Amino acid sequence: MRNFARMFALALLIAAPMAAKPRPQQAGPDLPWAYPVPDKTQPAREEEGPMHVPGSTKAYTRAQINDVMNPPDWFPDAHGPAPAVILHGSGAVIACGSCHLMSGLGHPQSANLTGLTVAYFVEQMADFKSGARKTAAMPGIAAALSDEDTKKAAEWFASLKPKTWTRVVETDTVPKSYVDAEFMRVPLPGGGTEPIGNRIIVLPEDTARALSRDPNSGFVAYVPKGSIARGKELAENGIGGMGIGCTSCHGESLEGMGQAPSLAGMPPLYMVRQIVDIQSGARAGNMIKPMIVFVKKATLDEMIAIAAYAGSLAPR
Repeated sequence: MRNFARMFALALLIAAPMAAKPRPQQAGPDLPWAYPVPDKTQPAREEEGPMHVPGSTKAYTRAQINDVMNPPDWFPDAHGPAPAVILHGSGAVIACGSCHLMSGLGHPQSANLTGLTVAYFVEQMADFKSGARKTAAMPGIAAALSDEDTKKAAEWFASLKPKTWTRVVETDTVPKSYVDAEFMRVPLPGGGTEPIGNRIIVLPEDTARALSRDPNSGFVAYVPKGSIARGKELAENGIGGMGIGCTSCHGESLEGMGQAPSLAGMPPLYMVRQIVDIQSGARAGNMIKPMIVFVKKATLDEMIAIAAYAGSLAPR
């Protein structure tokens, strides 16, 4: 997606791992809702003592939750043994679990890595490393990781099962919101509502749990009314009536086919960023070449519709 001051500048993890914070992947100033940048004015937050999430016996302080080299693992029994690169990073590279969570599901400013094949994951990391795929953080991370750590991370994320993490809701209005210091969009306290316009607005189901990196508390993607039905038509018939849509490569239910990954249940905000990045050339590589013809003329309306439809499907 367009050079996204995007998902996260992850605070150039390589230079200052302990101080690093997830940042947008290179924000497109014309799409601030897709490429979030923290608001200059931040509402005050009152948090005291250790924090808890439902169903876990663990407790973490805010400093521990935000420690990018030791992300909180609220439910260690919910996944298999995690390699060191997931739990503690590698050298100066931050732990994968700090941004993508110990569930692999990630936050709106990062990526959901569940359901990816090992081969696809490894190829994407190679694209980051070569510069074919450009973001603010991942090229540096990919370059600093050994092939062994990359493979271990790929195998571990591939072992995690996808699940519905982002609920898609069609609406005319959304809660007023702001982007916090961790690059997450959250409701503005007492902020009321505003028209959604031509945007996708993603907010936590439960703000406190999301900020605690709870792997069991997901998000709501608000999309304009009519987006899902229109997206289904575009996915099946293509943009501009070209007659070939997403389903030709990604499967009838967007469940994925061969090297083409599943799009079903993909977080809509992430999908919009990918289309924008492909259009701008920020995302290239061998696996992307077939995509260019399909998305090069996509309008923002069409991107939102396709992303809403794909995100509304059950993950495969």
